[in-house]
Amino acid sequence: MDIVYLHGLKVECVIGVWAWERRIKQMVTIDLDMAADIRHAAESDRLEDTLNYKAVAKRLNQFVGDSEFQLVETLAEKIAELLRVEFAIPWCRICINKRGAVRGARDVGVIIERGRAQ
Repeated sequence: MDIVYLHGLKVECVIGVWAWERRIKQMVTIDLDMAADIRHAAESDRLEDTLNYKAVAKRLNQFVGDSEFQLVETLAEKIAELLRVEFAIPWCRICINKRGAVRGARDVGVIIERGRAQ
C-alpha cells in the first residue's frame, strides 16, 4: 500500500460543546494518511493519475471551515466519509488536534482509521 499524506493542515471552525465554543472559531490541525496506488502516476508523471493532495486540502478547508460539530470525533468521522466517497480512498488515517483544549496538555485530539488497507 502506498500512502499519500497531508500533515499539519490548519483550519478554523466552530468545534466544541461549551456555549462559548459555539460562538467562536477555533483552530484544528489535521494530519491525513491516505491509501493510494501511485505506481501509474509514477510512470506517467501526470497529476491526473494520482491522488491530488492539493484538491484534498482545498475540499477539507471548505468542509471543515463550514462545519459546526460539537466533537472532534464527529469531525474525524465525517472527514473519513468525505475522503472515501469523494476521492475514492480505500483507507485513511485521520488525526485531529485541538491544541489548547485541556490546560496543561500540549495536544488533544483523536486518531481514527477507516477502510481497508490493501
